[in-house]
Amino acid sequence: MGKYMLVSNANQVVTMAGHTNKPATKEAMTQLRIIENGSIWIEDGKVVEVGKDQEIRNKYKHELSKATVINAKGKTVTPGLIDPHTHLVHAGTRENEYAMRLKGKTYMEIMEAGGGIHATTRATQQASYEQLFEESRKRLNQFLLYGVTTVEAKSGYGLTLEDELKQLEVADRLQHEHPIDVVSTFMGAHAVPLNQKDNPDDFVERVVNEMIPEVARRKLAKFNDVFCERGVFTPEQSRKILEAGKAHGLIPKIHADEIEPYGGAELAAEVGAISADHLLRASDEGIAAMAKAGVMGVLLPGTAFFLMAEFAQARKMIDAGVAVALSTDANPGSSPSLSLPFIMNLGCLKMGMTPEEVLTATTINAAHAIGCANEAGSLEAGKKADITIFNVPNYLMLSYQYGMNHVDTVVKAGKQLVEGGQLR
Repeated sequence: MGKYMLVSNANQVVTMAGHTNKPATKEAMTQLRIIENGSIWIEDGKVVEVGKDQEIRNKYKHELSKATVINAKGKTVTPGLIDPHTHLVHAGTRENEYAMRLKGKTYMEIMEAGGGIHATTRATQQASYEQLFEESRKRLNQFLLYGVTTVEAKSGYGLTLEDELKQLEVADRLQHEHPIDVVSTFMGAHAVPLNQKDNPDDFVERVVNEMIPEVARRKLAKFNDVFCERGVFTPEQSRKILEAGKAHGLIPKIHADEIEPYGGAELAAEVGAISADHLLRASDEGIAAMAKAGVMGVLLPGTAFFLMAEFAQARKMIDAGVAVALSTDANPGSSPSLSLPFIMNLGCLKMGMTPEEVLTATTINAAHAIGCANEAGSLEAGKKADITIFNVPNYLMLSYQYGMNHVDTVVKAGKQLVEGGQLR
């Protein structure tokens, strides 16, 4: 791949420019900054300029003969999509639980009986490092085919220091060896291990005093997450875990108010979390507190869809001033999908978001939710040339034609990785 690249003559270039310093809220979530008949000039893997095709060609005419040219005529170009909440590194599947839920069992009933997170924990503990790496690498390849160029990846299926480190080390290797950027989150507090079910505070102490210090010492994670939910971790336990992470330089995140209103959104505001995720049952007070504190809401409509639950109130959150991002929540139990475009469909059709808002929520706001907006999430000079080209004439088609993969081309840091919808 040469030094120069031109993405040429797109029907629409959706730049998402102007939101790098802070995430978009309210009306700003509808501001896509589109250039018709646009082109992108790239040098050394970074965006140099975005503008009208003829203007770009005239300005860089002397370098054009040395450039790789991607013809985007008739297509829509966006920043590479960003998935800010995944459980990428795990082993095993749980289709048997899917069948149980279709017969009336609830997610929490299955988990309390030793299934759910515990089933994936057993599979992940038993899996070798190489098995986890290879399975996760395949998932990242699939993410690429759906136009995703950056993902967040949580641990949390280890629940012992050794196995949590194994997950995080796999994610770290993927970050170095796979073209997709992988941003790691420590989530040792994903569930209380079955053998410590009667002494959850003892496990909390282990997370706080053993796991967090070692993860931080090895620099294996940027964020620290906890599942704050009745039957998992209480708000008090969650606060202790998040504050311990902060003391070791890990930025707090929180799985909040997924099953019932439990004060998770309020806690996110109190501890200064970068985001609260799920929020299917967040209270009005919690939403207001998040907006005031600047906590982002990462919404996971695929989980509500798969669990046949009510969806998060995205419209209420956006109108209240919460910066919203969207994610697959890719995991084997409650959202076994890697399709961020389908999540965008659900954002519109099930949560009342506009096509403009879902694009914001899967690009620049998603970048803010995992702390990488300075280098990704929009097509602006100086940022990585992370680009997705969709084989549709305008961005509205992405949410109008639901359940389809329109991705034609993916460029990551100036390197074309997907061509004609296939890995190169």
